Amino acid sequence: MQLPFAIPNTQHVLIAGPTASGKSALALQIAETGGGVVVNADAIQVYANWHLLTARPPAADLARARHALYGHVAWDQPYSVGHWLREMGQLLQGPDRLIVVGGTGLYFRALTEGLADIPPTPPQLRATADARLQAEGIAALLAEIDPPTAARIDRQNPMRVQRAWEVLQATGRGLAAWQDNTPPPLLPLAQATALVVQAPVPWLNARIAGRFQQMLAQGALDEARANLPRYQPSLPSMKAIGAPELMAHLQGLCTLEAAAQAATIATHQYAKRQRTWFRARMGAWVPIAAGGGADDV
Repeated sequence: MQLPFAIPNTQHVLIAGPTASGKSALALQIAETGGGVVVNADAIQVYANWHLLTARPPAADLARARHALYGHVAWDQPYSVGHWLREMGQLLQGPDRLIVVGGTGLYFRALTEGLADIPPTPPQLRATADARLQAEGIAALLAEIDPPTAARIDRQNPMRVQRAWEVLQATGRGLAAWQDNTPPPLLPLAQATALVVQAPVPWLNARIAGRFQQMLAQGALDEARANLPRYQPSLPSMKAIGAPELMAHLQGLCTLEAAAQAATIATHQYAKRQRTWFRARMGAWVPIAAGGGADDV
């Protein structure tokens, strides 16, 4: 992947893009040529219990440049955009240039636009939300969310819908109202080089399919087997794409071939949601054409 311009070595860099588009390879390239720490902005790559299935950087990449906020959260610990933003604040206070890379658009939005200081969800309410989502589905929670929030969030993302429902129930204010009363951002967009990777759909879909087969060849099924005794679908750490499908295979509910096909379809759908988010929210970011990089996220 080629950059159309030189990036100042002193400026922080933000790289967003859909899964399997090569953005991590680009981040590593920038770190090696201009220096800096590669920082994770993927909501699932923070968890320690998934490495292969979430395509965290391999040991060879970790040896080439410093990395931060990868695999540092225990499987059963809560971790939200607020947690990530606090850790980003600590990194931004240090001397290092940061190269922030990932596909979680909400993380980038919070970093560059600010994040409302919403009180945490009480555990009992979280348990109620988990149970209702599993028993009644996303539509039941969505129907009880205030209209301004429902119009703003990704209504196909169960985690986002559940979060919005919890905020309204816990505080009496909709998530949109909290967001409209947001403090200044930690890193305004004008103070960073912000890149968004754009990939042709057929090219990206082929990489997604090939990458999942590569994950299986590297031992992703064994990784899922290690997580099986503690598998709880409602836990954020267990929402890695491919995890429910591999768990279903390990539980004897489907063949490995069917699980791989379902996981690949789920990844295609996730990439489509990412592209939709980037088009809607990242119009001010510099588009970079994907292609020519090593297999990476």
